[in-house]
Amino acid sequence: MPHHFATFFRSYCAILAVCFLFMCCANMAHAIDAGMPNPPSSPTEVKLGIFLADIVDMDELEETFQAELIVIAEWKDPRLAFDAQAEGSDYKLFQGEFQFNELFAGWWPQLLIVNEIGSGDINALRITVRADGTVRYKDQRNVALETPMELQSFPFDVQTLHATIISFGDYSDQVSLVVDESVLGATEEYAEVNQSVNIAQWDLLNLDLKAGVSDFRYYGTKKEFSKVSMTITLERKSSNMLWKIIFPLILLVSLMWAVFWIDIENLADRLNVAFIGILTIVAYQFLIDGNMPRISYFTFTDAVLLFSFVVMCLCIYESLLVNSLWTHGKRAMAERIDRGAHWAFPVVYFVGLTFNYFYFQQVS
Repeated sequence: MPHHFATFFRSYCAILAVCFLFMCCANMAHAIDAGMPNPPSSPTEVKLGIFLADIVDMDELEETFQAELIVIAEWKDPRLAFDAQAEGSDYKLFQGEFQFNELFAGWWPQLLIVNEIGSGDINALRITVRADGTVRYKDQRNVALETPMELQSFPFDVQTLHATIISFGDYSDQVSLVVDESVLGATEEYAEVNQSVNIAQWDLLNLDLKAGVSDFRYYGTKKEFSKVSMTITLERKSSNMLWKIIFPLILLVSLMWAVFWIDIENLADRLNVAFIGILTIVAYQFLIDGNMPRISYFTFTDAVLLFSFVVMCLCIYESLLVNSLWTHGKRAMAERIDRGAHWAFPVVYFVGLTFNYFYFQQVS
């Protein structure tokens, strides 16, 4: 009897093991089907739109900017199609990171911003699956992006900020990104009626999205990736810098020209006015240094400061020259040079400012 019982028990355990193994295999097969790790077609066309909700900050020194973006992507996956009448709804909705990570079983493109600094914050997430298998993905994210900036014409500069989006891990023969023009137009309309998009001291001129290919090689052989390039064009509001820095500087230089109306023989008075003016402009330069971008190359404002300093120094040399001629008996020549300086210095100064403006507009 014990022998029969042992045989029965071993057979029962074997049956249970086979059933358990069968269930595990079935679950694994179901998990593989549900996971759908591969795109539904080759290539899968993904319509991508970027809605610019806000520009939070810009750092000219670090060449970075922070923005609040709404990323919208749409593609079709027939594997996710369902019977709307049987489900009682013509769409399925997944909201938040939990539902997305735990319940949504379809494939999706991992949209990576190549020049993003850090991981960023995704504040909201939503996926809608239609009965025909059309999937619409939306997320709202705060990102910090690194992009080169051209500040040569500061404070009259126009900056073009760049961001490049790819489907991480998918080559162009697997996923093809195209631009969703409807989302692009919505951003432009939103910026026109909502001034919060514009960061302080900047105006949003344009937002553009262009699809293309690139060869980001971070593993394997060199192959092309489909990408969407986003460009944000901003124009600096120069009026603040103009009235706080440029105009007071021009006024200081013009006051320096009062030395030309002082008698030639009064060299001490002329030099006192000139040196007071030079010391004033040096102190002024230290005062405005906090408002200037700390970069390694020359800007328009730097050129104006240097040119103004040179013009004020030339006033001293002019006073020394005419006084020397006066004391050596060449009074007529001294008077002619001094009268000419009345007009030559203002003309040269303003012509120099104009030249600097157009020069730095072209090199930027």
